[in-house]
Parts: sequence; structure tokens; C-alpha cells
Amino acid sequence: MFINPISLLVGWLADLVLGDPEKLPHPIVWFGRMIAFGEKRLNHGAHRKLKGAIMAIGLIVAVFAGTWLIRKSCSMVNGPCSMIFDAIIVFYCLAGTTLIREVRQVFLALDRSLDEGRAQVARIVGRDTSELTAQEVRTAALETLAENLSDGVIAPLFWLMLLGTPGMLAYKMVNTLDSMIGYHSERYLQFGCWAARIDDVANFIPARLTALLMVIWCPKRLGFVRKYGCCHASPNSGYPEAALASILNCRFGGPHKYFGEVFCKPYIGVNERELTTTDMKTAVRINRTAEIIMVVIVLASSLVSLL
Repeated sequence: MFINPISLLVGWLADLVLGDPEKLPHPIVWFGRMIAFGEKRLNHGAHRKLKGAIMAIGLIVAVFAGTWLIRKSCSMVNGPCSMIFDAIIVFYCLAGTTLIREVRQVFLALDRSLDEGRAQVARIVGRDTSELTAQEVRTAALETLAENLSDGVIAPLFWLMLLGTPGMLAYKMVNTLDSMIGYHSERYLQFGCWAARIDDVANFIPARLTALLMVIWCPKRLGFVRKYGCCHASPNSGYPEAALASILNCRFGGPHKYFGEVFCKPYIGVNERELTTTDMKTAVRINRTAEIIMVVIVLASSLVSLL
């Protein structure tokens, strides 16, 4: 599905400069409210897996169809209208700048006190952070930076390239569903099963593409990624995390606590060394490089479609 290169550039540059707009309405917030509304009313009684599947698929299809209809209406009005709409969707769907800002704030907060570091990292991770050590706070932040490079940047751009802005926004619904109900906890095990599996499928190629883009300047690291990429509870998250662990020569993974339950995740890497602010700066540089390469790929694809 075609997207004008100008729309892509404008939307990407807006995210690069502004990040997520805190004072403006955001589609992901609306998605979250829709999911919470459905979960509260459906996640009880019998047939939870079926009800969760119907809700997840229904919301994804509704977002895709609704976005397609709005875009179609805009294009019927005039060309610039649909270009502006696409640029706005790209801006809202990319989360590279905000994520980097949040990770930087974690390291700055940790320099002030451990409690501040724990509070700051709780903004970007789903695990319980109240008992994390300083090393675990840094590790959590960098794991999230790597994982969300895929979820927040590369995957949205990948689906934009394949299915245009309807596919990009539908992917964000997939990702939001997984982040809210895709947990292996007692509450969500059945109801969130389909949401988690759909997210796994949607991220299968983007996660591996993310890892490739991260180590593209040093292909020998691909061996490390192949070895440790599967060492994760998720079939996808381990690949970008393994790529970053190979670059930083560190170890990710281990036990994490979610909703009061401890989940033992496999370790990625073997070098259990102290992480530093320098490591964070290296990780940010790698993220930005991978993001730029992916934008160039999508731009090239859109330009080819114009020929």
C-alpha cells in the first residue's frame, strides 16, 4: 500500500524532534481504553480464550478498516489531505525519540539515587522495579531500549512499507493488546493468549530485521545473535536484545517479577559486568543508526512504487 515519501519524512522528522506529544490526544491512549473496556467486561467466566480472541481480532480489524476508510475519504477530498493524514499517523506510530529520552532519564535518575532510578525505569517496563539493584535498573532500561527499537520503530515502519498507514496503525493495536493482556499470569493466560500469539507473528520478521540492522556494521556478531536470540521467553524479543548484548559485551535476562509472580528468563550472553552511562550512549547511537537505515529502506520502497 503506497505512502508518499514526503509524508514519511515529515512524520519521522516530527517524531525525531518532538517525540510523543504529552498534551495532545494519542491513538495509543485510545487503544488502551478500548482494550481495558473490553477486558473488564469479557475476562471472566467461561470461554475466556474465545472471548479474548474475538476482542483482539475485532479491534485489529476495526483499526485497519477505520484507518483505510479515513485515508480513502481524505484522498477523495484532495491529495494533500491524505498526505497530511499519513504524516500524522507516522508521527504518532513512531516512538524512537521518546524511548531514548526515557532511557536517558533512567540513567540520570540513577546517578541521583537508586529509588529515583527504580521509579524512572518503572515508566518503561512492566516488571516490578521496587527491589531492583542499580545494575538491574540499568539492565532493564537497556533491554527495553533494544526490544522497543523493534516494537516502537522498526516494526511500525515494516508494516507501513507493506500495508501503508492502516497496517502501521493496526500493528500498534496489536502491540498495545500484547502489552496490556499478553502476559502469562493467571489473569491473562487464557484471555490474552490470542493477543500474545498475534503479536508474535506480527513481530517475527521485524525483530530479526532489527537485530540485523543493529549489527550490520559488524556481521561477525550475527553468530552471537543466532546463539542467544532464542534465549528468551518471547520468540522475538531475544533477537534485538542479543544484538545489543553482543555490541556491549554484557549479559541480559534472568529472573523478573511481573504482577507479584517471578518469571525466570534465560540469560543472553555470559559477561556479567557493570553497565555504565557510556553503554547507554552506545546503545542510543546503535538505535538511531538502525532507525535511519530502516527509514531509508522504506523511503526507497516508496520511491520505487512511484516509478
